[in-house]
Amino acid sequence: MRLFPSVMPFMAVMAAIVVASNFLVQFPVDLTLGALNLADLLTWGAFTYPVAFLVTDLANRRFGARAARTVVFCGFVIAVILSIWLATPRIAVASGTAFLMAQLIDVSIFDRLRNKVWWLPPLVSTIIGSGLDTLVFFSLAFSQAAVVIGPGDSFASEAAPLLGLFALEAPRWLSWALGDLSVKLLVGLAMLVPYGALIPALAPQPRT
Repeated sequence: MRLFPSVMPFMAVMAAIVVASNFLVQFPVDLTLGALNLADLLTWGAFTYPVAFLVTDLANRRFGARAARTVVFCGFVIAVILSIWLATPRIAVASGTAFLMAQLIDVSIFDRLRNKVWWLPPLVSTIIGSGLDTLVFFSLAFSQAAVVIGPGDSFASEAAPLLGLFALEAPRWLSWALGDLSVKLLVGLAMLVPYGALIPALAPQPRT
């Protein structure tokens, strides 16, 4: 691809986001909102990872879907390597699968909507991509239905009040998933600001 050198900055930023997210996932968010203890639900990695969707969308708008997929595969390789190094095989499989599926669906949806009003492609693609990422990762990583991938996490599977607030009890990983998705959606909305600001510099280039 003749555009490969041009997408290298996007690949570098994607790599930095993946590395930062894998590092920050070790640190719980030590804050409370009323009765909600965020440390039980979130790590700081939840706030950096959604920026990956912004990088993919910017590459997609500038260079097209093919180049954006190149950026995604770069992030995927780094994510898998880091997950194998830092986590269990089951978490590595869940992380890599979720990242690849979510980012590729983001690319496809953005490409289909690219000629719509400026905010619609990144918004819709990020919402759907984030939802898929959360569903795939937490289901594969912690659900008893996916135990074939590797041993389960008994703590994650224990029943506890949903989000630590409600009488309804559910596996802890379900509360983690809801907290994670909430952050992804909030960050995704916030990313519309830099996306909109960068539009003048993102005139699409001819595809090769």
